[in-house]
Amino acid sequence: MNSIQKKIWGLVLVALLIMAATWFSLTYYNQKMLDQYNNILERYLILNEITIKSENTVTALNNYLLLPSEDNFKAITQNKKDIQKMKNEVATYKNVENELALTNYVNLVDSFVESVDLSISFQSEDETEYSMTAFNEATHISNYISEMALTLIDLELQTYDMFYRDMISQSEELKQLGIWLLLLITVGLLLFTYWFSQRITKPVEKLTHAANELSKGRFDLKVEVNSSDEIAFLAKMFDRMRVNINKLISEIHHQAQLENELQQNRLLLKESQLRNLQSQINPHFLFNTLNTLSKKAYMEGSEETSDLLVSIAGLLRYNLKHLDKPMTLNDEVNVMKQYIDIQKTRYTDRLTFLMEIDESCLPIPIPGLTLQPLVENAVIYAVEPHEEGGIIWFRIKDEGDLVMIEVEDNGPGMTEEKIQEIYEEKVNTANGHSSGIGLSNVMKRLRLFNGVEDVMKIESSQGSGTKVMIKLLKERRLETND
Repeated sequence: MNSIQKKIWGLVLVALLIMAATWFSLTYYNQKMLDQYNNILERYLILNEITIKSENTVTALNNYLLLPSEDNFKAITQNKKDIQKMKNEVATYKNVENELALTNYVNLVDSFVESVDLSISFQSEDETEYSMTAFNEATHISNYISEMALTLIDLELQTYDMFYRDMISQSEELKQLGIWLLLLITVGLLLFTYWFSQRITKPVEKLTHAANELSKGRFDLKVEVNSSDEIAFLAKMFDRMRVNINKLISEIHHQAQLENELQQNRLLLKESQLRNLQSQINPHFLFNTLNTLSKKAYMEGSEETSDLLVSIAGLLRYNLKHLDKPMTLNDEVNVMKQYIDIQKTRYTDRLTFLMEIDESCLPIPIPGLTLQPLVENAVIYAVEPHEEGGIIWFRIKDEGDLVMIEVEDNGPGMTEEKIQEIYEEKVNTANGHSSGIGLSNVMKRLRLFNGVEDVMKIESSQGSGTKVMIKLLKERRLETND
């Protein structure tokens, strides 16, 4: 660590220690006084709470005598428990000044509880007159408890009167002391900072002036700094570099030019390689390769792997060729089955897929890649996140002029806000879909295909699954939308 750093860190550490010690002392003393104040306030609150509970108990007892119900009895029992608990806490508040009054207060509370119990006991034995006598006794004792609470609070106020006054006075004095300490520390830091900054800024100004002259091409000015720290060493090194700076600048320019040309050549090479690789990607080559792998797997006895490769090849060919063409519902069902075969290989028993298809509806035209995104959406949200998997129902129904297609799952469901956004084609649900087509995209294409707005209905709520229903017209209204 150099000398400038030592000076700075020494200044910072001293200031931090002084300020931390001041803050800790003020905080500790204030917290101590606050705890004492809260303790006294809590005593007053408990005394007041006992008074309120005794009055509530009398009210509940009166209700119970008029109408002996389970609710009224529970209210009396709960109030008695609370009073007993608070009585035990009040008993710990004894001191020399309030010992006699507090003992009488505790005895009053016990007498009150006994009177309440006697009233309830006589009531249960149909001794109405004795029950009312005990009730009146409990009422009188409740009033005595209220008066005695005021007496105790008055004694507490007299006991802690000087404490309050001393606490306020000490707090004010401590506040004044803290202000003066902070002002003194602030002034000292400002003065030391000014002196320290002058020791640093003066040599730096000389170096700045020399650098400014060098930037103008003047290499004959010698740099001199009278200092004993790192800035003097920096000025000496700066003066040495002054002699060779012109040569270094020329070399830097030359190297920068070479680096720039090299970088451009690298970018051109990468771009050329990328274009070359892109031009070599041939979909037919990919399909033929998958078919070859499928036949090889079949010949080697891996029929399941062969079927999986056939499904992938068919799905890839369909995705690339039929996105912008109307297809039959039968074609869409076939490609959806290939997708399900692939997903069952991935999820095995976690994916349960159930189909109900009316065969008479399969010749109906439908936009390409409509069914697979719906099923894929159900797989992503109902099967993939859950360890136990999920169930997907797929149905095709004939409903007169319409063909109803339903995709239902037992997933987490969607909110009404999300459903409304899908209806308004505001949500990009393509994220996570291998086909790159989401619910909003499917809805938009179906509206253009059928020439009507009402093409999809979503029934869902949080935690109850999702059902997506597509209404497919048997006779399209706008043939020009193909």
